[in-house]
Amino acid sequence: MLDTTATKFSHVRPEDTAWHGEGLRDFFLYKDLGIKDATNGRVIAHLVKANSAPETGTGWHRHEADFQIVIMTKGWARFMYEDQETLVKAGDCVHQRPGVRHYLFDYSPDMEYLEIVSPADFRTVDVAPVCAIPESTPWDGPEA
Repeated sequence: MLDTTATKFSHVRPEDTAWHGEGLRDFFLYKDLGIKDATNGRVIAHLVKANSAPETGTGWHRHEADFQIVIMTKGWARFMYEDQETLVKAGDCVHQRPGVRHYLFDYSPDMEYLEIVSPADFRTVDVAPVCAIPESTPWDGPEA
């Protein structure tokens, strides 16, 4: 049975929350889905979308988190996971194991994804480069 003392019911409609730029990356916009409050900080779920073209990407980093998934809802993004280039397209789900070193370096103008992470106050730690990063696709050029 659900422990109602630790979690609350939450229902967030698209019109209930606005896109904002106060998030991990200034080239993305974020939309809070109310899960952090509903779980008392155990989990965060937010939508993330492209706000400007990828100039330098996220840089190499890892997250101090127990659980993280990305579900691409629109467009596409190219990541490096360790030394493996990975194209993530609309409909794809990626489970990022704890501590995996990665770099989001390219994405489409319409890129949007759902990110779910536990705990909600996870940390992002910059790491040394793992390998060279491929070139990004100009937004006025062909899409992958």
